[in-house]
Amino acid sequence: MTDEDVALSTTSTPLGGATRRDQRRVASRPLGSGWRQRLEIAFFVTPALALMAVFVVWPIVSAVRMSFYRWKGFGPMDDFIGIDNYRYVLSDDVFTGAVTHNFIIVFASILIQLPLGLAVALLLNRRIHGQGLLRTIVFVPYVLAEVIAGVVWYQLLQPESGVIDGLISAVGLTPPEQGFLGTPGLALGTVFVVLTWKYLGLAILLFLAGLQGVPHDLFEAAQLDGASWWQVQRRIAIPLLGPTIRTWCFLSMIGSLQLFDMVWILTGGGPANATTTMATYLINQGTGRHNYGIAGAASVILFVIGFLMALIYQVFVLRRDTTVER
Repeated sequence: MTDEDVALSTTSTPLGGATRRDQRRVASRPLGSGWRQRLEIAFFVTPALALMAVFVVWPIVSAVRMSFYRWKGFGPMDDFIGIDNYRYVLSDDVFTGAVTHNFIIVFASILIQLPLGLAVALLLNRRIHGQGLLRTIVFVPYVLAEVIAGVVWYQLLQPESGVIDGLISAVGLTPPEQGFLGTPGLALGTVFVVLTWKYLGLAILLFLAGLQGVPHDLFEAAQLDGASWWQVQRRIAIPLLGPTIRTWCFLSMIGSLQLFDMVWILTGGGPANATTTMATYLINQGTGRHNYGIAGAASVILFVIGFLMALIYQVFVLRRDTTVER
C-alpha cells in the first residue's frame, strides 16, 4: 500500500462514517413528520383559501350564472335566456362608449402620468434641501380615501360656487357655464386630471424605490467620465428602471379598467354618459335599473378583459423580466 492509498483510506473513513450517520438519522425520523408538515401547511392555508372562495370565486361564479338569466333581483332566477344579455351589452352604445372611456384613461395614464411621475421621481432622487418633505407632499393625495378626495374635488369644481371657477373668473377668464363636470366635452378630461392628482404619488413612490436599488457607483463613475446629470439619468437610471416602469404600467392599466369610485362620486357617469366606465355601467344596470342579468354579463366581460391583459403581461413582460434577472 502506497502513501497515497493510506491518505485516501484515512480521509474516506470519516466521510463514510458521516454518511452512515446521516442515513441512520434519516431512518430514525418519525414516519409522521411529513404528515405533520402537511397538516401545518393546511392549517395556515385553509383560512386564506376559504376567504378566497367566499369573496372571489363565489362572486365570479354567481355573476357568470346570473348573466344567462333575466332577473330583476326578486323571486327565483328561472328565466334562462342564454347569451341574450351578452348580445345586449355588446350592442349597447353606452357600454361600447364606456369601454372606450376606460381605454382612453389607460393610454392617457401611460402617456401623461408615466413621464410626469418619472420626471418628479428623478428630481426628488437628487440631494436637495427638504427632500423628505417634498416626498411626503407628493404622496399625500394617494393615501387619502377616494371618497374624501372625490367629495373635495366635487366641491371645488362646482359651477359658480366652486373654488376653481372663482380662480378662473379672478384672472379674467370665463368658466364653463355648466361647470367642468357638467360639460360633456370637458367632463372626462376633468376626471382624468383629478385621477392624475390622486394616483401620481404611487408612480413617484415606485420609481423612487426603484432608483434606490440602482448602485450609486454607476452614477459616480459616469459623472467622473464627464456625463451630465441628464445623460446619467437617460443612459443609466431610466434603463435600469425598466422592470419598475413595466410593473407600474400594469397596475395603471388594471386600475383604469376597474375605475369606479372617483367617477361615481364626481359625475355618476354623466353628463350624457360622457364619463361612463365599465364599472359604473354595470352598477347602474344592476342597482339602478335592476337588470342584474345585464350587469352580470357586463361584469364577466370586464373580468375577461382584465384577465387577458394580465395574461399578456405575464407572458410577454413578466417572463422577460424574470429571465433577465436569472
